[in-house]
Amino acid sequence: GKLGRYPPWPGKIVNPPKDLKKPRGKKCFFVKFFGTEDHAWIKVEQLKPYHTHKEEMIKINKGKRFQQAVDAVEEFLRKTKGKDQASSHNSNEEKNRRNSSEERGKQSAGEEKRKAILSEGKLKKGTGEGKKRVSSVSSERGSKSPLKRAQDQSPRKRGRPPKDEKDLTIPESSTVKRVMTGTVAGFKWPPSVSEPVKDSDPHFHHFLLSQTEKPAVCYQAITKKLKVCEEETGSTSIQAADSTAVNGSITPTDKKIGFLGLGLMGSGIVSNLLKMGHTVTVWNRTAEKCDLFIQEGARLGRTPAEVVSTCDITFACVSDPKAAKDLVLGPSGVLQGIRPGKCYVDMSTVDADTVTELAQVIVSRGGRFLEAPVSGNQQLSNDGMLVILAAGDRGLYEDCSSCFQAMGKTSFFLGEVGNAAKMMLIVNMVQGSFMATIAEGLTLAQVTGQSQQTLLDILNQGQLASIFLDQKCQNILQGNFKPDFYLKYIQKDLRLAIALGDSVNHPTPMAAAANEVYKRAKALDQSDNDMSAVYRAYIH
Repeated sequence: GKLGRYPPWPGKIVNPPKDLKKPRGKKCFFVKFFGTEDHAWIKVEQLKPYHTHKEEMIKINKGKRFQQAVDAVEEFLRKTKGKDQASSHNSNEEKNRRNSSEERGKQSAGEEKRKAILSEGKLKKGTGEGKKRVSSVSSERGSKSPLKRAQDQSPRKRGRPPKDEKDLTIPESSTVKRVMTGTVAGFKWPPSVSEPVKDSDPHFHHFLLSQTEKPAVCYQAITKKLKVCEEETGSTSIQAADSTAVNGSITPTDKKIGFLGLGLMGSGIVSNLLKMGHTVTVWNRTAEKCDLFIQEGARLGRTPAEVVSTCDITFACVSDPKAAKDLVLGPSGVLQGIRPGKCYVDMSTVDADTVTELAQVIVSRGGRFLEAPVSGNQQLSNDGMLVILAAGDRGLYEDCSSCFQAMGKTSFFLGEVGNAAKMMLIVNMVQGSFMATIAEGLTLAQVTGQSQQTLLDILNQGQLASIFLDQKCQNILQGNFKPDFYLKYIQKDLRLAIALGDSVNHPTPMAAAANEVYKRAKALDQSDNDMSAVYRAYIH
């Protein structure tokens, strides 16, 4: 857990999903990490007994997430204590299994002894069910050596990996569907000041839309540096290049980065780009917002055209279709700075027609275009945990790798321009409709004499439990509507999603109803509050 590496993390050994290949090389176990939904293949040498190392690890890790993980371990131990006592007669059999090389075991006595503190590791979230049989591991095998990974055998490597560091093999066939469909939480430690930042962040995953002969959509998880192997069948196989350095940090691209728009999302993104060592030039319509980032090391651009002309890759994140068009086509706009080879990445949430139009004018000037709207909010932006949906120039997507690692936890490449816009609108349509339903339920509880807090407690114990549900309900219960995601923007996204449905004659009655409630909230001057302020539209 020294600076520049990822902290140890508590976990338990479980059986891997049936369709997940075990890495070649030394013996390893499939570990589920407490406090998250993440999984990883971990070498035996990297597993340490929980109780022995608990106090040491708590001293090293002060973060809230780590404490939540420790709490989850303790809760798990309390629940299994009774089971362990009831099944103590299995202890001899358990001891034999721990000393064997078998990977599969039955959940039985002494399960807490198989909790492991992970000294370093690369996380992947598997698709297997949460309740898996537990494999055992001898606690005497723990060591402090770095985690080594099964090496990708392909000779086409990018970058120079350290000699003792190997990557986790990704299934080669593009027909293996949804091997890794989950996202991966990033436990980011700042790079050492005295050392250069190393290669890619092992906790970030790209998901690419594979081109297969079958109509089914196929995603595969890969690490930050990509290697695409075209097979004879014409399908695209994604494999992980050996790009993860010893300290698991990010190597910032040497390309000059521009960023236009320092709103709720853009501010957090730029801050993380700077923290990870990128060279960034910023511009905002109201220049005062640039001051903080200039102090952090950013350069100031006077106009969008100037930023684009002086940078290799320019990102933009603005409010709506009109703002996105004005930024590109307006006076001293992006288009005036575009020359052959210049790259433009639009992260705004807009409709597919708008982004297609912008792509056409950028490409007509010899530029390269990528749409990359982001799913998240201000807090996730600040934490570098956004989900990035990209489409357009595949090569530009790969060139943006270190930037996406800095700002997000997961990236999806969805093919041609317009796909990301459509997907983003659908995601926000679901989120906006859900938020309106939450507000509707809380207000109905209130007017029928039911406790709103009790309703939240019940929901948090059920299948709807989520961070989103809890945070938004807390906002409402506390009357705190400080914007994390502007209400006016979620209404804009609902409006655009409804229009998307209209364009293909697909009904969107739920979104249409939610949209009306948000419009009422806007009429009540809630536009610049958080989306949870839609609650006020229901108050008589």
